[in-house]
Amino acid sequence: MSDKKTVQATVGDDAITRRDFLNSTLLASGAALLNQITPAQLLAQNTGQAADDFTGYGGVGDYANSNGNTEAILKVGHGIRDGTFAGLRNVNDTGEIFDCVLVGGGISGLAAALLFQRGTANQLSCLVLENHPVFGGEAKQNEFDVGGQRLSAHQGSAVFWVPYPYSFIGRFYDSIGLHAPRFDYQKWGSREPEMPLSKTPYDMQGEMPKTYGFYFGQKFGQKLGAWLVDPWGKKLNGAPITFQQKLELLQWRGGGAPDLRPRYHGDPVSRRLDSITLEEHMMQRFGISRETIRTFLSPVEGGGSGLGPDALSAYADYAADMLHPLPDDDGDQMFPGGNTGIARHMVKTLIPDSITGANTIEGINSGRVNFAAFDRHGQRARVRLSATVVAVQHEGEPSRSRFVRVVYAKDGELFQVRARSAVVAGGCWTAKHIVRDLPSPHREAYDRFYRSPCMMANVAVRNWRFLYQMGITGCRWFEGIGNYTEVRKLPIFGAPSPTIGPDSPTVLTLKTLYSYPGLPTQEQGMRGRTEMIGTSFKHYEQQIRDQFSDMFSRFGFDATRDIAGIILNRWGHAYLNPQPGFFFGKDGKPAPSDILRAAPFGRIAFANTDLAGIMDHRASILEADRAIRQLLDQVITQDVKA
Repeated sequence: MSDKKTVQATVGDDAITRRDFLNSTLLASGAALLNQITPAQLLAQNTGQAADDFTGYGGVGDYANSNGNTEAILKVGHGIRDGTFAGLRNVNDTGEIFDCVLVGGGISGLAAALLFQRGTANQLSCLVLENHPVFGGEAKQNEFDVGGQRLSAHQGSAVFWVPYPYSFIGRFYDSIGLHAPRFDYQKWGSREPEMPLSKTPYDMQGEMPKTYGFYFGQKFGQKLGAWLVDPWGKKLNGAPITFQQKLELLQWRGGGAPDLRPRYHGDPVSRRLDSITLEEHMMQRFGISRETIRTFLSPVEGGGSGLGPDALSAYADYAADMLHPLPDDDGDQMFPGGNTGIARHMVKTLIPDSITGANTIEGINSGRVNFAAFDRHGQRARVRLSATVVAVQHEGEPSRSRFVRVVYAKDGELFQVRARSAVVAGGCWTAKHIVRDLPSPHREAYDRFYRSPCMMANVAVRNWRFLYQMGITGCRWFEGIGNYTEVRKLPIFGAPSPTIGPDSPTVLTLKTLYSYPGLPTQEQGMRGRTEMIGTSFKHYEQQIRDQFSDMFSRFGFDATRDIAGIILNRWGHAYLNPQPGFFFGKDGKPAPSDILRAAPFGRIAFANTDLAGIMDHRASILEADRAIRQLLDQVITQDVKA
């Protein structure tokens, strides 16, 4: 969405509401799921709009044509699923041979490329194949120009934690130039009384200080909407909910029974937690009802794994803690564009002139991407963008093969390269389709990986005075698009100004998850994708404008005047949803990830955060390290000896 004014979304002459539209979308979902309808067909079927109304405005700068999974990305990805490339006809052989090909240019693929180069003293060659126009996977950013000020916000991966200095992650950060990862942030720059601001999109959601508010809409019988500022300080008095709901929410907020937390991955506590759902665990620990969890706490509690507590292993709520950030209150940090900053540091280290400017945090954050530097003939490490891998297969019997054939689609044509080894570092939803000779145990393991979508909507506003007038800097609601938002101060090195106040432009992020409590985990993901893909940019844009108007207009907000831009980042398979038994196995079966992580399959190893069941960039890096060590030990070393 640019500054141009938009009108209310209509079909024919009748205004369409979110409820009406989503009902019509979900009526079509059963047939869509059965017939594997394409995103373009689904969008046209449900809205009467052209398919190019899917992607919408992409912002400015190097990421302007890569906001989430665009319609072009979805088209090729669903072609893989639907068997469009099954025959691999008319493949152009580039004649290239690489020592390692990395499938996927997200955090895991980039880390694998770096670790491969280091593990081979930069003497061997590697190629990263990335399907998007820009590297980073979900670690990309949106950029807005608001009144001449450049603002950045994350498309997906957001937060990182300051690690123990001598941990593997700490050493890895240091090796890519992230030497002092505790940032200085904007200071308060207004003469008016200061209000606390977040460093990340999640700070206030956890703390909920006096400057936090709850909004109750029509779902709670509030036709005009009702606000409760400082809900916990007021002990929910004034909230339009029942006495029992208030009591249960206060019990939840109070911490419930003592939490017996896991001490390490695989200990008895973690295994017990993996045997039940997070919802069951919350009911036991806090003494609250299933209804209260699903009405007020879902999907935010469990949102780190993409769905509500009903669909997830209870251990999913603790697994990331086993990655050991520093145990202090200031450990969470965030680049202006989220973990885009970490991806940029990795690319700059891998190919030094891939980003212009100095090799400093400031230089890497503000430099422009030099696309010409990524794929030059002769350099040891190369990155090939807009190249969607459609097939990976050994040449001959996997145990005896000397090469892996990798076929990718680019600019409407198919190309192939050969590799002495490969790391499949993309998501599990494509891995099981593209590895053509995947053994049955691996394929069956991948069938136990469930993914759900997420839409990250970034809304640039010219100021946030309307929130200041309310006495809040963050809020949460329980219906409509998203669940929460908050004003975020930026690191000084990436901010348009060293100070921030109510009249400063900012980006408000709405994270939308698609949960359907009570349905099987896999079905929730499928329904969510159908809803997200079947909704046009125009409809989502109007719903966001309407929701902001309903919530904030009485405090001076005007959508036409105050919204400078809206960017939607749709991720069809954003989150791995670990169901009970995912981490440690169930019914006598091993955990699915154990099968894929145990050893390379021939010359192919598997990475990606999916395999850890932890949606955290640190897990992506650790999985890349494990995959590269396996290849170096079991494949590359043998080749050198031969």
